[in-house]
Amino acid sequence: MNTTNQVNITVEATVNAPVETVWNAWTSPEHIVKWNCASEDWHTPKAENDIRTGGKFMSRMEAKDGSFGFDFEGIYDEIKVNEIIAYTLGDNRKVRITFNGNGNSTAISETFEAESTNPIEMQKGGWQAILDNFKKYTESLSD
Repeated sequence: MNTTNQVNITVEATVNAPVETVWNAWTSPEHIVKWNCASEDWHTPKAENDIRTGGKFMSRMEAKDGSFGFDFEGIYDEIKVNEIIAYTLGDNRKVRITFNGNGNSTAISETFEAESTNPIEMQKGGWQAILDNFKKYTESLSD
């Protein structure tokens, strides 16, 4: 794998919820299946998560019409509860997410290595859409 031209993409959001709430919504399968999609015509019918260094995760992402689906999966490289999640995807790309809690808000920064199939802007847009969906869902938990 040629890593000399590796492009890193960062998406960010501030969630109006305490870091403990944000962490729980991000890591609990019963929550993941409710927010993990980039658009209304997709969903995540199944999620598994062993949130520990060396643990595995898998989310099954599918078009609601059944036309397409894939497993998003990897292995955790680093876990610091309420602070950091770092993992390696099945195609060896790295992802690092930081959670910076400040009272009733939490800043999330997610940086991932781009893949070579889709345009950078499309990848960024998709990951940002999922993060925005997470923000909307998590903020609704405290209503």
